Amino acid sequence: MRFISTRGSEVSATFREAILCGLAPDGGLFQPASQPDMGALFAGLDKSASFPSVAAAVAGELFKEELPEPVVRRIVRQAFDFFPRLRELEAGMYLLELFHGPTCAFKDFGASFLAAAMEEILSEETRRATGLVATSGDTGSAVARAFHGRKNIRVVILYPSHRVSPLQEKQLTTLGGHVKALEIRGSFDDCQ
Repeated sequence: MRFISTRGSEVSATFREAILCGLAPDGGLFQPASQPDMGALFAGLDKSASFPSVAAAVAGELFKEELPEPVVRRIVRQAFDFFPRLRELEAGMYLLELFHGPTCAFKDFGASFLAAAMEEILSEETRRATGLVATSGDTGSAVARAFHGRKNIRVVILYPSHRVSPLQEKQLTTLGGHVKALEIRGSFDDCQ
């Protein structure tokens, strides 16, 4: 799967390149260059399939050109020790609850997959990386938790002074280790 910049330039990257680069060289975000048809994959899943098996099947299909199936399964296993919950509201109507992660934010899912994938790729290439993150609260908390304890990755989180909730501030400042949170005098835009 190829990724291109949201800024529409000719920037193109593989999954491995995009995940380790972060922002595209032109300052845009990476997005898939094409939308794969996942209909057959979803239709073939067992209705009682667990979240990790669905996540591994989807990631395996998306990244099959770069990541062998055992690697995808290892990333998913390392990423998710928590799961979303599907709650039936009434007959035929369901609600997917994405707040069951460690920081109670839907961003736990993306941050955890990113951290596990980066750790796997960096370990294969014997490289180290530093991630720089600006947050107004929940992104920083999710990133701090997801990257805490990961090998070969250091994370620096910038957050605006007195502009995140007390719980979020504790979540992003108390882990230590390779996670460093810096309080910035100013707004979220100043952090960016």
